[in-house]
Amino acid sequence: MKFESILEETDGFGRYQIALVLMLSIPRITIPCHFLLNNFIAAIPSHHCNISSQGSEGIFRNLSQEERLTVSIPVQEDGTPVSCHMFSHPQFHLLSNSSSPSEVAVVQCQNGWEYDHSMFISTLATQFDLVCEKRGLAKASATIFFVGVMAGAVFFGVLSDKYGRRSMLLVSYVSSIVFSVVSAFSSTYIMFAAFHFLTGFALTGIINISVVLSIEWVDTKHRTFMGVFGSISWSIGNMLLAGLAYLVTDWRMLVITVTSPLLLATAMWWWIPESARWLIANGKADTAYKYLQKCAAFNKRQDFTSRVKPEALSTVMTVEHQDHSYTYLDLFKTPQLRRLTLFTGIVWYGVASTYYGISLNITGFGLDLYLTHFIYAAIEVPAKILIYFVLIKVGRRITQTGTLVLTGLCILINIITPTEYWTFRTVIAVLGKGLSEASFTTVFLYTTELYPTVMRQNGLGYASFMARLGASISPLIMLLEDIWKFLPEVIFCSVAIISGLIAWLLPETNNTRLPETIEDIEDLRKKPIYFTSEDQSDIPLKLPISADTTQ
Repeated sequence: MKFESILEETDGFGRYQIALVLMLSIPRITIPCHFLLNNFIAAIPSHHCNISSQGSEGIFRNLSQEERLTVSIPVQEDGTPVSCHMFSHPQFHLLSNSSSPSEVAVVQCQNGWEYDHSMFISTLATQFDLVCEKRGLAKASATIFFVGVMAGAVFFGVLSDKYGRRSMLLVSYVSSIVFSVVSAFSSTYIMFAAFHFLTGFALTGIINISVVLSIEWVDTKHRTFMGVFGSISWSIGNMLLAGLAYLVTDWRMLVITVTSPLLLATAMWWWIPESARWLIANGKADTAYKYLQKCAAFNKRQDFTSRVKPEALSTVMTVEHQDHSYTYLDLFKTPQLRRLTLFTGIVWYGVASTYYGISLNITGFGLDLYLTHFIYAAIEVPAKILIYFVLIKVGRRITQTGTLVLTGLCILINIITPTEYWTFRTVIAVLGKGLSEASFTTVFLYTTELYPTVMRQNGLGYASFMARLGASISPLIMLLEDIWKFLPEVIFCSVAIISGLIAWLLPETNNTRLPETIEDIEDLRKKPIYFTSEDQSDIPLKLPISADTTQ
């Protein structure tokens, strides 16, 4: 008897599964708020050199603030004060002649900066004076966060497969709250950077474990629904971030605000079940049976205990390796799994690099910062609804390839479109954002279905590591615009298209049973493996054409 058959006896998509995805949605709403928080907490408002010390000096007493700026700070072409320089000596002649001679000596700001607080009360830039030659540090906060996420993917991947999904989920909840709150009260930028790293590290467990846990508790025919619509919580959180950032303009309070839902998630953790698949794979059939009984009772399948006996779980899968502790090295020990690991890593890198390359660039389209972020977030909802039907009709492989390649084409169109057509460029950018989110939604579901139960968290942890590597490098790639304005877009375009083509080399998983062991993956090299789909017909897990496999 296969696990899907046992799960069907409990109602593989009943009230129990719906309640589970709703409980897991609460912490997942928090995730995008943290992942894209840098757009707001690290924003650099308009600023100029602080000249307040000149206010009590002789003639300055009789000058208005505007006149003091005129004689102290040069202006840019648009008439606004230069951000990082001031005149070495006051230029009083400018009060009668507005033109500024090019030969007038300027120096860097001597007494700090004055900031425009009309949009933000406080940001990292204003709190720690991360402007001018230090402005790169403000942008680097996103990279610091994603490096933490990258490290967390490895940590939680290993421990979730070893100690279970549920226990590590609690660790992720509690540590995320602690690290995030401490980062909000940091007294120095170094302290903030350290705890911002740890916040990203801790939040990774919520992302990966919640996805795997929800997929492992649902039957085959509803995996697509659970994977796609379960991720709607990301889009909701993303849209909420625009509103929260608009209302809460102090960076410390904004960090605390977006972290607060995790308190409710922690309180609800007690009702989160352990993965029955993981329990069986690790030889804990008795505990798995108890969870399955609870599932059946909640779904009103009262005849479950009479139809399925505890002894049946021992036939679900081979447990001869139940005492083996799997590590990331096991991902590379066997040919088919090694091939799968290589390809999924490239695809995840491309998906994340492209997504965050677009998401972190929300200026330059002639729209308000908050409005642009909201539009970018709102487009994800129809994109996910559309991708749900596409995944069912054409499968995972074509969808993954298509969304990535089309995202790259959208970036290419914006590269060759003149900047004066900002309306058209904005439409294409929003379309590209929707496609990039569709590719992210697909790759989470796709990867969960590709790896076997005994290695699923390890596989997703490795893939997430590659994704966060791409995400952490994206902000640095955006700095290359100082070399050539379109260089970052060219890189993101190339990465999207190349990773999309690599996705075509992955096997199709639509309507197939989840593999349980490494042998399930490796047997595909020797002979076709038939997995039972929801209609009980036998559908092979198809492999792409290669030297030793056939379509």
